[in-house]
Amino acid sequence: MDNDIANLRFIYFSVGLCLFAALEAIFPRRERSLPRSTRWFENFTLIGFGWLIAKFTIGFAPIATAAWVYQNKFGLLGLLDLSPVAAAVLSYILLDLTIYTQHIIFHNTPILWRIHRVHHTDLDLDVSSGFRFHPIEIFLSLIIKVFAIAAIGANPLGVLAFEIILNMGSLFNHANINIKGRVDRILRLLLVTPDMHRIHHSIEVDETNSNYGFTISAWDRIFRTYRDSPRLSQQSLELGIESLRSHKQITLISLLALPFKR
Repeated sequence: MDNDIANLRFIYFSVGLCLFAALEAIFPRRERSLPRSTRWFENFTLIGFGWLIAKFTIGFAPIATAAWVYQNKFGLLGLLDLSPVAAAVLSYILLDLTIYTQHIIFHNTPILWRIHRVHHTDLDLDVSSGFRFHPIEIFLSLIIKVFAIAAIGANPLGVLAFEIILNMGSLFNHANINIKGRVDRILRLLLVTPDMHRIHHSIEVDETNSNYGFTISAWDRIFRTYRDSPRLSQQSLELGIESLRSHKQITLISLLALPFKR
């Protein structure tokens, strides 16, 4: 069962990666400052480490936890008499709110920011940036997710949908895809779009501290962290962290060591 779920997630991940990589190659939003090969080696290696850690630690735990809590009516949803479909939808919404909250906490807690800033060191944004996370962050996110699933009493189907949509959403909103203004505005009513999320990767701190959502765009509007546009244009927006401007500072070894440096 666990292998089937892992295979399903991998299939969706692979399809999303190929689709969004093709779209950004055909309809690029911004010119690259570094060649793909330079950054993709680091980004793919990081996600490889993350997958290995998940596989050999608690990668199975989210679905297993959801199956147990849902069967035993544990957690918030266990108190409610909901249909399986309603429970799955509500589970997905509450888990997406959890990841939004987690994102804000990682930005505003110094020790967690030292881990999360690995994600923000990318000097370009493209589909591969969607999985540029330090292995420690991936492990911590797994632990947070398991506790959230238990507290929510999440439906297993809702958890599986959340895992797949979160992965696909991260690939999409980091992709360097040129989505026309009107279409982007319509999509933003529901989803976090690349133009919306790119602001979050700005070198300007006030812009970085906005647009925390990964999939559902409503959370930023509800909690007033939404920013419609950057101070400069999308084309002129400078990405990354001010103190880490050279690619020599953000090689694979440097990124793995970054959480341990002040």
